Amino acid sequence: MGWRRRPSQQPGQAPAAGTGSSSRDRLQQPGQAPAAETGSSSRDTLREVLRSAALTIGILIGHFGITKSGSSAPPWLQDVAKDVDESLIETFLSEVNTLRIEENLRELTRVPHMATTAGDERTVQLMLKRWQDPETGLDRAWREEYLVYLSFPDPKKPNKVTVVGPSGDVLHAIREKEKPYTAEQEDPEVVQPYAAYSPAGHAKGKLVYANQGTPSDYERLNQTVDLAGTIAITRYGGAGRGAKAVNAAPYGVAGVLVYTDPRDINDGVTSDAGETYPHSWYLPPSGVERGSFNGQFGDLLTPYLAAKEDTYRIPAENVTGIPPIPIQPIGYEDAYVLICALDGDAAPQNWQGGFNCTYNLGPGFKPTSAFSASDVQMDIFNYEEKRNSSNVMGVIRGSVEPDRYVIYGNHRDSWVHGAIDPSSGTSVMLELSRVLGRLVKQGKWRPRRSIIFSSWGAEEFGLIGSAEYTEQYFTKLSERTVAYINVDIAVFGGATLSAAGMPSVQNVIFTAAKQVNRHKAPHAAAAEPLTFGLFAPQVAAPGRVSTSVYENWLRFSNRTSPALGLIPRLGHITGAGSDYAAFVHYLGITAMDFSHAYDRTKSSARTYPAYHTAYDTFDYASRFIDPGFLSHQAVARTAGNVLIRVADSLLLPLNCSDYAETLEQYLTTAESLYQEQLSAQKIPMEPLKRAVANFRSAASHLDRVIGASDLKNETPLKVRRINDQLMLLDRAFLNPLAFPEKYAYRHVIWASSSAGQPTFPGLADAYAQAESSGQSRDWERVHYQLSVLTQSIDGAAQTLVDVI
Repeated sequence: MGWRRRPSQQPGQAPAAGTGSSSRDRLQQPGQAPAAETGSSSRDTLREVLRSAALTIGILIGHFGITKSGSSAPPWLQDVAKDVDESLIETFLSEVNTLRIEENLRELTRVPHMATTAGDERTVQLMLKRWQDPETGLDRAWREEYLVYLSFPDPKKPNKVTVVGPSGDVLHAIREKEKPYTAEQEDPEVVQPYAAYSPAGHAKGKLVYANQGTPSDYERLNQTVDLAGTIAITRYGGAGRGAKAVNAAPYGVAGVLVYTDPRDINDGVTSDAGETYPHSWYLPPSGVERGSFNGQFGDLLTPYLAAKEDTYRIPAENVTGIPPIPIQPIGYEDAYVLICALDGDAAPQNWQGGFNCTYNLGPGFKPTSAFSASDVQMDIFNYEEKRNSSNVMGVIRGSVEPDRYVIYGNHRDSWVHGAIDPSSGTSVMLELSRVLGRLVKQGKWRPRRSIIFSSWGAEEFGLIGSAEYTEQYFTKLSERTVAYINVDIAVFGGATLSAAGMPSVQNVIFTAAKQVNRHKAPHAAAAEPLTFGLFAPQVAAPGRVSTSVYENWLRFSNRTSPALGLIPRLGHITGAGSDYAAFVHYLGITAMDFSHAYDRTKSSARTYPAYHTAYDTFDYASRFIDPGFLSHQAVARTAGNVLIRVADSLLLPLNCSDYAETLEQYLTTAESLYQEQLSAQKIPMEPLKRAVANFRSAASHLDRVIGASDLKNETPLKVRRINDQLMLLDRAFLNPLAFPEKYAYRHVIWASSSAGQPTFPGLADAYAQAESSGQSRDWERVHYQLSVLTQSIDGAAQTLVDVI
């Protein structure tokens, strides 16, 4: 190995001399007259200089370029060509310990730890202690502080929702706190269910049922019911939390209630007498999903700026994307009382839910009900406040390319105890960093590139910690970050790995998943059907050989690739569901997200039922989500395997041809959905087709270059150039003007979309708007989005070719 020499030049041989005056000119000092052509002394001097230069070059090349027995090459020469060590990966896999993960989770969930509370500070100190441990810690760990705008309920004036009669008497009061089944629900730090960023206020009116609170739901309801001055009750799903109020306000709705319907979360189960938690994983009747009702990510007062103490802040009244009217979440036991008493026409069949009554539209209650002629009243006392929130950061410095970062992150804050969200992910990160930190401290390993571990603060309020970090270090992260790995909710259930990411990471995830085996849970066979049911770890029958994570994933979720055949289905990162959002949409950094899911063919639950409630505890996680913690271990091994490969491989394990396949699939969908109408509008799709074809050609070319290269014996600059092409690919898809109406969305392939089509998001949304309105300006917007998309894909293709 070593530096590759020019074939025409041997070690110690002088370069060919130039002709004419060029050689002399290189030796001429400023102000010195040119030597005469016939001056022998000048020629002799020139010869001596050339001989000396040749000798020096020969010595250098001989010393650094040729490896001989007994010669001493510089230590960095071997380091620059090192590749990922498979035996190191095997060591890592063997040391990831389920008992340590379990103990991590127990420790993380001892107290509620909502952002900026005393419980949150306790977890900050825990992270710092672990990452600064002299035997298993990282090279360095520290905290990053931001002053952020948060929303809280007033503990002295709890939010109230009541049914009031004509004379003002209270006929029914919504439960203010969830029913306790274990000591955790009785902790005084359990926050009352509330809608973060809902405005304080008082609203009173007739109740109406608005399904999921989407724009089309309110439009349909308004056709038969006058919505002015009403209180709308909606169920989770279909639209974002805050959007249910944003969509309602134009119709004059005074306030909104939101609840989790048993059909959407509990497979219809509604009774806590032996059916729901603490008897199974299902949500008890009083369970309430808390959440941020903010429609954008990052600190609301400092858009595109890091929220430091001296940062400029916009006036609070100028904040956008938050509910304009009061909104409050409630449990389904109270929603049942309200909905089953509603008067009016029956709601459409697809609006019906899991209660054993007909869902009527309202307005108001049936004359035969106990609430006849009554109103629903909302008294909301939320307040906003700027508070200090911390990210905890830790780093393992790279040995060869310390200026290239692989970032692994998860948020730390929760709404209550947060065993699954987010502490399952944090418990995995702590174990993963312990194993790697120990290898570093023992001198057995150091990654090629730097690994940054991130424990984000205030994620639940709108991905604030990670967004502020990307805003503060925008330039450095844009130029140096190779990839971001996110493990938030590590385990939803015990059936299968679930992964999402850019198409370029598909192959490295598959490689890692094939290397990790699934093992039998030690006590899963004894689980009672109701207790663990369909959601215990899915294990091999006694006597069967355990399968790999890859094989199991393929069985639960797969697709057919034109190039690869039947493969597991890798999801796309298209929205802002977790801390990958700012890295993907704002910075254009290649990202991936890992979790372990339940069998969705056997449950229609939209997520694990205790999500964001006071029942998401260690008891819940250890008994009903992952008894034995083998799913946690599988995620830790798989995500850690990927982390090591991305941080340590000589050539970044990113594949552009897999990206080309996704673009081709998106194009096929766009052609089938839009081409006929676009042709009628004289908007050509041919430039987009050519751009996708160009990208495929460029990706194939780069594959050939890589395949024909002996990278261990190439110059480091060539390896670095190819790696930069791979690393920067997603940056080429950024356009800061593509989505002016969407805060911080710049990635034209993975931006969020309301059209619900598996194709290019900007084109899909613009087409849906134009088709609905028929306005020429909207068709112009379609043409604009098509041009943005075409030029972005063409530009990305250009980054994959060698030189201009």
